[in-house]
Amino acid sequence: MTDHETRPAARRPGGRTARVRAQVLDAVRAELAERGYDHLTVEGVAARAGVHRTTVHRRWQGIGGLLADVLDAAGEDDWAAPDTGSLHGDLTALNQEIQDALTVRPSLMEALVAASFRSAAAARAQRRLWEDRYARCADVVERAVRRGELPPDTDARRLVVAATAPVYHELLLLRSDPDPDLPARAAAGAVAAARGGVFARPRGAADAGEPDPSAARSARPCGGLAPGPASR
Repeated sequence: MTDHETRPAARRPGGRTARVRAQVLDAVRAELAERGYDHLTVEGVAARAGVHRTTVHRRWQGIGGLLADVLDAAGEDDWAAPDTGSLHGDLTALNQEIQDALTVRPSLMEALVAASFRSAAAARAQRRLWEDRYARCADVVERAVRRGELPPDTDARRLVVAATAPVYHELLLLRSDPDPDLPARAAAGAVAAARGGVFARPRGAADAGEPDPSAARSARPCGGLAPGPASR
């Protein structure tokens, strides 16, 4: 990845500046989803947003900065992990959100994943977004522990990764057709493994400095796994 762009300044403007940012980021999402990374240009984004290209260059420096800000903006939402009353229900609903985001056409989520392999700035921003999403999804596991569905030492991140990975594997890697049963089937496998202690944190992990899911979640207001729901 060889883009020259730096991360946009971490400011949250109001008024006209906020409106321009919203217009530009909406234009990036539309251009990326419709045309792909190879055809994403500052000039095209500016024209679609109805702003001058120097405005885009001045604030975002280039394509990498634009993509990074789109991903960072997704982390500013109030998305919360599904709360259906059961662990299997929550993970199934989460997987359904991911499947929907990957199969809608055009798929912004798919385009952003692809762009992260081409832009260093987008890759860094995507990692920040995923860290946020996994932290918010710790709620699913914490509720399950309180309901007595899981052992208290269950590692939330490992469980959520295992539950959602089959969806990404089938749709992003294998390019399979959507399977209406996949979200529930993937969730069921992860739930069974978790109940068997597969995702138990190693004894003494907290003392050794391993991150605690609830602590990670508190680092940012709880509020989605998948960039899809937040970014569409």
